Amino acid sequence: MGYTIDIDTGGTFTDGFVAGQGGAWAVKTPTTPHDLTECFLNCVRAGAEAVKLSVEGFLERTDVIRFASTVGTNALIERSGARIGLILSRDGGALAPLAGEAGRGLIDPDMLVEIAPDLPMDQVLTQAQALIDAGAQCLVVALEGSGADPARERAVRETIKREYPRDFLGSIPVFLSSDITVRDGYGERINSAVVSAYSHSRLARLLYKAEQELRGLRYRGPFLIGHNDGAVARVAKTRAISTYNSGPAAGLVGARAIAALYGEADVISADMGGTSFDIGLVSDGWLNVALRPQIEGYRTNVPMTEVSALGVGGGSIAGVRDGALFVGPRSAGAVPGPACFGLGGTEPTVTDANLVLGRIDPDNFLGGARQLDTDKARAAITRALAEPLGLSVEAAALAVISRVDQEVGRAIGALRQQAVGDSPLLTVYGGAGPLHACRVAEAAGLKRIVVTPYSAVFSAFSSSLMDVGHSYLRAVDMRPDDQALPETVEGVLRDMQGAALRDMRGEGFDTASLSWQMDAILSREDGSEGRVRVDVVNPLSAEARQTLHEAIRRDVPDAVALGAVGLFVSAPVPHFRFEEQPLTPAASETARLGVREVVTEGGAAPHEVRVFDLERMVPGQALTGPALLESSKTTVWVAPGWSAAVDRYSNLMLTEG
Repeated sequence: MGYTIDIDTGGTFTDGFVAGQGGAWAVKTPTTPHDLTECFLNCVRAGAEAVKLSVEGFLERTDVIRFASTVGTNALIERSGARIGLILSRDGGALAPLAGEAGRGLIDPDMLVEIAPDLPMDQVLTQAQALIDAGAQCLVVALEGSGADPARERAVRETIKREYPRDFLGSIPVFLSSDITVRDGYGERINSAVVSAYSHSRLARLLYKAEQELRGLRYRGPFLIGHNDGAVARVAKTRAISTYNSGPAAGLVGARAIAALYGEADVISADMGGTSFDIGLVSDGWLNVALRPQIEGYRTNVPMTEVSALGVGGGSIAGVRDGALFVGPRSAGAVPGPACFGLGGTEPTVTDANLVLGRIDPDNFLGGARQLDTDKARAAITRALAEPLGLSVEAAALAVISRVDQEVGRAIGALRQQAVGDSPLLTVYGGAGPLHACRVAEAAGLKRIVVTPYSAVFSAFSSSLMDVGHSYLRAVDMRPDDQALPETVEGVLRDMQGAALRDMRGEGFDTASLSWQMDAILSREDGSEGRVRVDVVNPLSAEARQTLHEAIRRDVPDAVALGAVGLFVSAPVPHFRFEEQPLTPAASETARLGVREVVTEGGAAPHEVRVFDLERMVPGQALTGPALLESSKTTVWVAPGWSAAVDRYSNLMLTEG
């Protein structure tokens, strides 16, 4: 097997993970917001350097490249997407994501038209031409009732395309809401279609440019894009909405794989970066899914892996308001960054607090890539926090860290209640996560934490575990006791399997390599929804339908309607494999770097704490806290009352007690 390359473009850094030829390497490069293709290729070059090959030689030996990008998310946050012309049913404008006086919507009010159900097509075309003349870069058609019957939407698109065929310079994309989602909820269907169309052209430019650059560097394997359902697919089979939050969604795939090493079916993922702390749940082996997710404030009805973002990260700014301490959600970002970065930042952040407490080595931050200024961190905390609160600078820094740990711990504790088991495993990652892991776990009532050697690039690492997959969903909207339901379900399954087989043949897979999952979305009397998922061998078999039916009766016995039936198909591609290593009897002292004065908890007086080189620790070595474990990518704070051990998979297992 050759190499696999997995890249995740984040905020400050673009993360890469390379596996193959008996090894694995993590790389990081600065993100280049002006052109994400540049940092993507820089990450490929960093991977080539890590394996000591030329870029061309590296890519010639690479079997697959997977890529997750924040470009679609960024377009929504920055409101920098396409100018959309929106065609709705009469009175649909009240449901549209229109820009108001604050200018934060996705659609300008003058770029929307409403059409009656019986409006002749020549007049529909006139309305579309007016939107094009007003500067629409794409059109979205979202008509009421099209989830169940898309004929009217398709007729509108055909009319427009006859006037503006693809070979005309005036041709523009026309997106249908019924192609994005068929679920009930007209307003949510409008939002889903608009969100996807808004970032479509920007994302397409990036991905096709990246693929073209790769081909120019002699890469001949598949270029696969991360989706928020935990799978990857070719650029040509990717919708923009499927890439939203795909990096954090990949993290859940990695967390599930880590938990499976230990026979665990429940795991909580916790990812602390510079601006947020993202948490997610795998329960009974299934990724937690939001059925009607919020995307940048807009409620949609396209199911996707659920990851919650808390507004506390390493760059989160702390302050005092009305005599009380607060942390986040505002972030110092990469520039000017925390005060200790010395780039002009003057407000104290979580990173400044950790530095003042001695938990970060100012001379060895990110392996020495950046020198930190402790004096500037102390000055910022003194001025903004310690003096207003009447505390020492160390006590103020402790208060910041405690606030973060307690806030995140409460959120994880609430998520824990949704798990099937009583005590899920906690997987912590991100550059800042391992500094907070122990106290966060305590606040959540969890006692076991896993930190992988690749925690600082965990989304990219998790991408390396993902296979090609496609999701399909068809509306049903029938009562469970309807006599016609079995025939209807069989019909939509047949339709979806046909689409799945076409798509997977297009990806280059034969039917023997495919795996299938069936699912159902059900409504309850109180308006809430439930979801049931089962693995099957053949979706069209009577046995498969019976398995789904039994799961519905068991898990959602109070269902009053079957809203939709779904099908997920996947096929394996090369990815990273965990390998067990022999345990060594060597003492952890062989990896010891020395001691450092660190403020622990309960007081402002620093104590001598042992410091270890995490990258020199080998399977079988163990120690008790308090201790600091440092690597070139992250630092682990083993709090008092906790122990740490490197296990046979080279993961660091933290255990309370």
